[in-house]
Amino acid sequence: MIEGWTPKDESVHLLFGSEYHTAIENFDKARAQGMSFDDAVDIAVWQLLINIKDWDPDISTRAGHYKNHGTLLQLVVDYFDFYRNDAFETLILENGAPAVELSFRFALDWGPTVGQGQPYILCGHLDRVVTHQDDRYILDHKTTTTTPGPYYFNQWAPNNQMTLYTFAGQVVLGTVIRGVIIEAAQIKLQEPNAFVRGFTYRTDDLIDEWLRDLEYHLNAAEAFAEAGHWPMNDTACDKFGGCRFREVCNKNAGVRQRFLEADFVQLPLEERWNPLKPR
Repeated sequence: MIEGWTPKDESVHLLFGSEYHTAIENFDKARAQGMSFDDAVDIAVWQLLINIKDWDPDISTRAGHYKNHGTLLQLVVDYFDFYRNDAFETLILENGAPAVELSFRFALDWGPTVGQGQPYILCGHLDRVVTHQDDRYILDHKTTTTTPGPYYFNQWAPNNQMTLYTFAGQVVLGTVIRGVIIEAAQIKLQEPNAFVRGFTYRTDDLIDEWLRDLEYHLNAAEAFAEAGHWPMNDTACDKFGGCRFREVCNKNAGVRQRFLEADFVQLPLEERWNPLKPR
């Protein structure tokens, strides 16, 4: 990631999830601007079709079988139909913009031990901030091919991403955020897609504990950076469809560079992943 290596072929999981998010974002923004439900759906679907016109997933693979043009389009249309009368309302910011794909970036009150005056910065993107019965939540979209029951929703508590989102929402919006709504969309092939929402709450004490632990994790990362060695976290290799570098890491260290150059390209500096860049 630091050196800018990226796969020559784009991940089916990443593209499917990204376009699913974008379609819902376009719909939410259109609705916040006062468009009718049908007009907002038309705009979102029209833009989705443009975005994926050159996408050519291999449908002979399990990933491509579940995640392709047809299943993505059907999932988006089913989503809009299912949440036609959504009880949760998108928060409108003071500048009149809807709180959709809201980028956040703020400094902590501490930083690396090497180099004075440079704080650590937390940054990311919130899918949507919603209100319901005077409470505010972060709403996060997820897609899955498994049934989103109690086991699925239990994975989000404790969870680094959801605690960060709750904390970030409180900092950037200056208001109480009760937690995160996990909006799971189950991709089905032979029957209608299923949509389920689950809640994961965070108290101030849990957030404070997370921040204390974060300081220890970043101190460890600083030590890795100074040593120029990053220990392999092999318990995470299978997460979110599997790390794209997994096959490279599975090779002996002496031949990894050759396999890396065969299946990946190194992006120029200006095109590399930059978490500080707003969407």
